[in-house]
Amino acid sequence: MFGWLKSKARPIEQRSSGAGYTAQIMQARESYISGRRGVAELTATVQSCVSLWEGGFAMADVSGTDLLTRQNMPMIARAVALNGEAVFLITDLGLVPVTDWDLTTRNGQPRAYRLSIPEAGGPRSLTALAAEVLHLRIGSDHLTPWIGTAPLRRSSLTGAMLHAVETALTTVFEDAPLGSLIVPLPDSGAGDMEGMRHAFRGRRGSTLIIEGVAQATAAGMNPTIGQKPDQLSPDLSKSMTDETLAAAREGILMAYGVLPALANRATTGPVVREAQRQLAIWTLQPIAALLADEASAKLGAVVEIDTIRPLQAFDAGGRARALSAIVKTMAEAKEAGIAAADVSGAMRMVDWKE
Repeated sequence: MFGWLKSKARPIEQRSSGAGYTAQIMQARESYISGRRGVAELTATVQSCVSLWEGGFAMADVSGTDLLTRQNMPMIARAVALNGEAVFLITDLGLVPVTDWDLTTRNGQPRAYRLSIPEAGGPRSLTALAAEVLHLRIGSDHLTPWIGTAPLRRSSLTGAMLHAVETALTTVFEDAPLGSLIVPLPDSGAGDMEGMRHAFRGRRGSTLIIEGVAQATAAGMNPTIGQKPDQLSPDLSKSMTDETLAAAREGILMAYGVLPALANRATTGPVVREAQRQLAIWTLQPIAALLADEASAKLGAVVEIDTIRPLQAFDAGGRARALSAIVKTMAEAKEAGIAAADVSGAMRMVDWKE
């Protein structure tokens, strides 16, 4: 009886579920730590894509604010390309970049930030409300909508493969006996052979070997027939390094919205223009629209950012033909006595907004 009372009086142990607060914090920190930096960003492929993003944002037309300057826009593009998010403190003097931050949320939206501001003598920390911070993020998921993810994190396997292949090739060209030969020469004393080995210059890791005819004879070979140097350089073509490296590069380029044809040696002018349109229309302009919405909400003015016009990311010939058709249509409508409002309504029916 007393055992039954003890069991009823014992407090019920409660444990956190997989979707609890602790799990969310651990997942957020894991995403923050592992998603901000990657080994693949050390490669020239990634840095080329980042440079394209920087150039596109530096050339963008910004209206509605003076805070998004030519200096701040490339920094925002680089931070977003490598980290998936960019955080700037809004001050009277302009936007101040933030190196590290922590935040609190309500309904998945940031409420307050604890920021680290870079200074020459070391960073300083301060606290700011969400309205004082410009926070651009891309690739956010539904679990942590306040954290952005970089293209490298979203394609981590391809980035790791690119880094592995380039590292392997670097190791080969540093340590492999490239250009070293096994040279058959007549036999002589051990000292003479050693001196002859040291007489050769340009050896890689002392891998140059001089083979005497006695070794060939002992192996059952005719010492006077078929004497030719044997190459010690590794045959990388059998490892498909070229194909693997090209596939990894193309995957990274596509992850950044750059058409792989832009990196092809046989690329012509029309392909370059199409790659520019693809990058500006489907990658840079959506990010610029996100930045414009964030700036409009935080700066109290309608901000518009256009990356298509400055980069000439449009079909000039097609626009010229369209303009000619519009002018001709308007002239014919005027001759026919059709009102301008009716013409505008008809143009909206074919997706001409203005």
